[in-house]
Amino acid sequence: MGTSTVLMRAIGLALVLAVGLFVPATAQASRADAAALQVAMRALGLYSSTIDGIAGPLTRNAVRTFQRRRGLHVDGIAGPHTRRALRHRGRPRLGSRPMRSGMRGWDVAGLQFLLSSRGYGPGGFDGGFGPNTAAAVRRYQSAAGLAVDGVAGPMTLRALRQRRIYSSSGDPVRFLRPISVPIGDGFGWVSGRRHTGLDYPAAYGSRVGAAGRGQVLFAGWNSGGYGNLVIVKHRLGFESWYAHLSSIAVSPGQSVVGGNTIGYVGSTGHSTGPHLHFEVRHFGTPIDPRPRLLTAAAAGRGPSQQGRKLVCRPNADARRTQDADPAVARVGRCP
Repeated sequence: MGTSTVLMRAIGLALVLAVGLFVPATAQASRADAAALQVAMRALGLYSSTIDGIAGPLTRNAVRTFQRRRGLHVDGIAGPHTRRALRHRGRPRLGSRPMRSGMRGWDVAGLQFLLSSRGYGPGGFDGGFGPNTAAAVRRYQSAAGLAVDGVAGPMTLRALRQRRIYSSSGDPVRFLRPISVPIGDGFGWVSGRRHTGLDYPAAYGSRVGAAGRGQVLFAGWNSGGYGNLVIVKHRLGFESWYAHLSSIAVSPGQSVVGGNTIGYVGSTGHSTGPHLHFEVRHFGTPIDPRPRLLTAAAAGRGPSQQGRKLVCRPNADARRTQDADPAVARVGRCP
């Protein structure tokens, strides 16, 4: 073996070590590792935001705090030394063993995230393989046509990472149309980019109504491209997103019903003109809203909060992207 070959391999190994285990075979594996890291940081009281599988500034700040406390090199990266210091929360790597009831660790937290991203979540993320996680694995295995044994082995993980099988749960969740105008750009690939919702071209300042009953999860500025954004949390893991608003008429924590005014059409964020970008997400994954839309529009007027000062800080943990509608964005939290 030549000197140059040895040098190149050494450089490659150093790069892998520099980023820890954040060099996965697939994007789904990368997000699962990031989610497992967030679960570990949350268990230590260092991370209080959403487990979303995006290793943004909030996650990196939590890692830096942990590293400082343990006397490690402070770089915000969950490399081998940091993972070792996390003990059972930092090992073993996802895919290194079949997971079954009674186990706990980094890989179980990643499994819980993958299941939730497909709509088969155990109801939370704690890195422990208990009855809820076992039941979730069985539900997914049945839907994927795999042997239903409740053990998350290589076949189950491969299906979770590579196959697009989502749970519909036979649920009755439906949504009003947020505004009474025809749909423009639809869900899916539009002009060479992935569009994660529906666009409603409308006059600047047109009223936007809540698409259903729920609680306002976020209302404020999103620096990842959505501009003024409202997110309403509904039952059974559903959320509705209303982006590019000119102004916002609700506050985080507020309860809404279908038709309540949540904001007004604008062109904020990465937008080329006035329109409403409307998304429906299920357990954090954008889905096509059309099959769940009712023919009726959110026409009823609820109590408006127009003029009320919002206290949410900007969404500082969003992926930077030039797309008008990023595939994934962090959700900020109010103080």
